[in-house]
Amino acid sequence: MSNKLTPEQEMSRRTRRGFLALGAGAAVAAAGWEWLNAGYGRGGDIPAPLRAILGFNERVVRSTLYSNEHLVKTYPASAIGKLKENGDYGLSDDFDADDWNLQVMPRTGALPATLTLDDIKALPRHELTFDFKCVEGWSVVTQFAGARFSDFTAKFAPASEKAPYVGMATPDSQYYVGLDMPSALHPQTLLAYQMNGEDLADEHGAPLRLVVPVKYGIKNIKRIGRIAYGETQPPDYWQQRGYDFYAGL
Repeated sequence: MSNKLTPEQEMSRRTRRGFLALGAGAAVAAAGWEWLNAGYGRGGDIPAPLRAILGFNERVVRSTLYSNEHLVKTYPASAIGKLKENGDYGLSDDFDADDWNLQVMPRTGALPATLTLDDIKALPRHELTFDFKCVEGWSVVTQFAGARFSDFTAKFAPASEKAPYVGMATPDSQYYVGLDMPSALHPQTLLAYQMNGEDLADEHGAPLRLVVPVKYGIKNIKRIGRIAYGETQPPDYWQQRGYDFYAGL
């Protein structure tokens, strides 16, 4: 008796096999999706496994690659280009520069301070021309001038240099970033009030913005209204939307 299947039987067999394989694949995909979303919505900003991977990447970079001895490459003025007006989070249209001040919240034990732009300008002025890099993939050589964040901290929050973190926010708190202290105190990190030889324009963060050459642009917050030093990792706008906290180059 022949065991050869008819074309109809063979087609039925293959269909059943394909259906079972598809079902198994769907089950694996569903399990993977459930794993990725473990912890999501229970205090996590993105799925816990993905956040763990980002945290691991940060630890590797900070423990093996990052050093204050690492300085970004600088360029001559002839290389300066036009920086995009990219990102207007926290740059409200009704902002009045005459009413601006900077709130400083030092590490626990020191009194808060309210500063003006003249207070910042009284610190030693430094210029830096470097390749400003955006996480979107573009970069532009840009010149910034202002006070080193390390000088600012030593002057206005001297007990805060040993804090592990510092957070910054716009005056309306609509945009905010968190930094690890080694990056904040990097010798090229500036509180900048000038760009390409001119006072900052509103769209670039007037009157005062952060410039961290070892970070992508998402960390270079515009129009700083508050600086707070602390013991725990501060909230970060883009970290809450899936980017890693470190965001280093």
